[in-house]
Amino acid sequence: MRQSDICVVMNAGSGKGEDAERVRAAFKALDVPVTLQLVTDGSRITAAARKALKDGFPTIVAAGGDGTICAVAAALRESDHTMGILPLGTFNYFARSLDLPQELEAAVEVICKGRTAPIRVATINDRVFLNNASLGIYPAILETREDIYGRWGRSRTAAYWSVLKTLARMGRPMRLRITADGVERMVSTPLAFVVNNAFQLEQIGLDGVDRIAAGELVVFIAHDSGRLGMVRHALALAVGNAEKERNFELMSGKEVRIEIITRRRKPHQVARDGERERIGSPYDLKVVPQGLTVTVPEGWDATVR
Repeated sequence: MRQSDICVVMNAGSGKGEDAERVRAAFKALDVPVTLQLVTDGSRITAAARKALKDGFPTIVAAGGDGTICAVAAALRESDHTMGILPLGTFNYFARSLDLPQELEAAVEVICKGRTAPIRVATINDRVFLNNASLGIYPAILETREDIYGRWGRSRTAAYWSVLKTLARMGRPMRLRITADGVERMVSTPLAFVVNNAFQLEQIGLDGVDRIAAGELVVFIAHDSGRLGMVRHALALAVGNAEKERNFELMSGKEVRIEIITRRRKPHQVARDGERERIGSPYDLKVVPQGLTVTVPEGWDATVR
């Protein structure tokens, strides 16, 4: 028989080893029973969340970074269950966009004492993402980042170093056909970056908050400026002074299609909220309004996250 209404699905590979005990202690301090499901294989997080759904837990908590949160959201999408967030990652864009505390104990208190709000999600070929989805150089950056994290630990400095290291061995740009709400453009680019989070745009110094407020996805297309130019663009993003016209072209729409123009018909690496997988072209991206019900702080009243 289940003894709690809250199941925490925790990525055992995120954060520090003592986080699991801290999670248990934080809920116990509030006298709230909790079931903790530790997942050592990140690819099994969505399955663990679906099992928690099947077991009838009204609230399922994602404990980890943005990738973990996205994986749990994939299971809860358009369900009548509530998702809680314990941000244990490096950037925590989704949690920060909801004004959730970054301290574990305070985040647990929001889950237990906060309120719920409907939050929009987005999909790429029916796969959920919360913050961003991308093609091209960024998935390669993530692969390098995981290698650097494994050697030196997780940090923002390591994340930025992975950008420069990957750009140093950048290959040929992609040839893409991008259609956003019926407007088509052919481009040659090393990176197409689709954003669903206004907070992240503000953090990296890019326009588009008004487009997200209008219910659209924002597509940034990096200029094909060679290796040195891409290094400059990456550094501009890292220090938060990227400029739309100088570094990127911008498109937006509630429905976006991206097609890779190539003779080789094979799946390409796609990144969703920091996690990589191979998906075949074309890529159909859509906004799903009110796709999740999430616990948020009592004072959170933003209309755009």
